[in-house]
Amino acid sequence: MPDTSAAPVILGDEPGSFPHSVLAERHPAIIRQVRDAFPYGPEQHRALDALHKSCTEGVIEPLPADAPDRDRWREWGMDAYTGRSWFDVPWLWSESHFYRRLLDAVGFFDPGAWRGIDPFRPFKLAELDAEETDEELAALDALEDGPADARTRALLHGSLWGNRADLGFRLSDAGAEAKEAVPALVADDSETLWSLLPPSGTGTLCLVADNAGRELVPDLLLIARLLAEGRVGRAVLHVKPYPYYVSDATTADVVDALRRLVSAPGAAAAYGRRLWAAMADGRLAVRAHPFSCAPLPYSDMPGDLRAEFAAAALTLFKGDLNYRRLVGDRLWPPTTPFGDVTAYFPGPVAALRTLKSDVITGLDSRTEAALVAAEGQRWRTGGTHALVQVNPRTAEAT
Repeated sequence: MPDTSAAPVILGDEPGSFPHSVLAERHPAIIRQVRDAFPYGPEQHRALDALHKSCTEGVIEPLPADAPDRDRWREWGMDAYTGRSWFDVPWLWSESHFYRRLLDAVGFFDPGAWRGIDPFRPFKLAELDAEETDEELAALDALEDGPADARTRALLHGSLWGNRADLGFRLSDAGAEAKEAVPALVADDSETLWSLLPPSGTGTLCLVADNAGRELVPDLLLIARLLAEGRVGRAVLHVKPYPYYVSDATTADVVDALRRLVSAPGAAAAYGRRLWAAMADGRLAVRAHPFSCAPLPYSDMPGDLRAEFAAAALTLFKGDLNYRRLVGDRLWPPTTPFGDVTAYFPGPVAALRTLKSDVITGLDSRTEAALVAAEGQRWRTGGTHALVQVNPRTAEAT
């Protein structure tokens, strides 16, 4: 890893900053949305009120003594941060702990009627069932008429942009950004990525998923295409073991997405059937490792997960949160090489990410200067820019 002294860990203690607004405004809004989405009883309402007061005015409290993962969270830093303001500890840790405490408030882990009920499920299903999803799936029919290589590249960009799949397909044209003063893709290592997944490939792709719904569907389509082309022999989709960050994908969300594909008309249904068959014969597997919900960077991953990533031909991290965990949730100078901050990773690694937080690495100085001149610092968090970054080296080789 590079010298971290010039890259402080991001906190949420600066009023007006993006992290502060998430803690002070977004989290209370999420509590209200969850409360309104379910007919919870008095016990859940009291617990949600207590969480609201705690995360806006109070301090971090330990998990209940009977929490099934209490010991794990102690290993992840709970004892060190208990009693401190939510705003004064690492933002990644504070955010992650909020979602874990929200599950406590609604009885997700408790015996009883609300056990295992995803508090974010209504929002996920609404997006998956939206008209926009129909339009994006219909766009697959037009792709089927194009060259195979162009189809695969379009699906990569569809996965990159998530629920902006129409923009993703446009950007699959290599010249699509030529007219942009500031490119939508601030870094593009796509060719290196393809070199790690040749048409004659037989290795395993690990894809660490981000959001459910309209963002998970393009990830599944990309996996289906890579399997069909023989670029990988097997794919492992890493999801969250429990609901997390509102829309992060769980196994139940994978099932919902596959059903959505299979029931769609045209090419989408064919993709869905191929994925369903791949699940049945083991070419596609779903993994929900506990560390997927850890409030820590992937440099702290446990040995079993490290061994799994080491054996993969490529591990592909999707989305903003996974990027923060991959490179470390720090204010890196934007020109810090991506290969340096991921040098610890045990195998070839790539990131597909739409920019929605302050963390960024791997930019050249001209791109950074153009972005700042055009947008100030808003380019970091607005979701209008994206990147494809690849480190083809392994930790053992560096």
